[in-house]
Amino acid sequence: MKDPLKITSTSIDTTQTRQLTGSCLCAGVAYLINGPVRNVVNCYCSQCRKTSGHYVAATRINKDHLTLTSEETLSWFECLPNIFRGFCNSCGGNLFWDNKNASNNEISIMAGTLDSPTQLKTVENIHTEDASDYCKIADIEAVKNTEN
Repeated sequence: MKDPLKITSTSIDTTQTRQLTGSCLCAGVAYLINGPVRNVVNCYCSQCRKTSGHYVAATRINKDHLTLTSEETLSWFECLPNIFRGFCNSCGGNLFWDNKNASNNEISIMAGTLDSPTQLKTVENIHTEDASDYCKIADIEAVKNTEN
């Protein structure tokens, strides 16, 4: 597996502030985002595959723009030193990825936990070399070209 801490070229668009809500399936963990949000990046690393059952589609925000409105079932698993995955200990929902080593004060949020509409777009695939053999990865550039 390549370095799971790879910083992608995709950054948070600070020109657009959004107000979004989201939760796990049972709503034991719920949150509000009020601030700039990065578009969605798909991660195919083996850790994301193991925690999600396939791959992870995640957005990213500054932690200062995240408010947990319900956290009664939120648990954290340290998957690598100082790197934590936040999940619901009731329904099992995978919600957050937090690199405490990073100096940027950002947290990744699983895009599927956001309430629609999000107005976000999938813009990048990372760690595709770790994708399972059954997985056919969509060509992001081809998808972008059909949208124009």
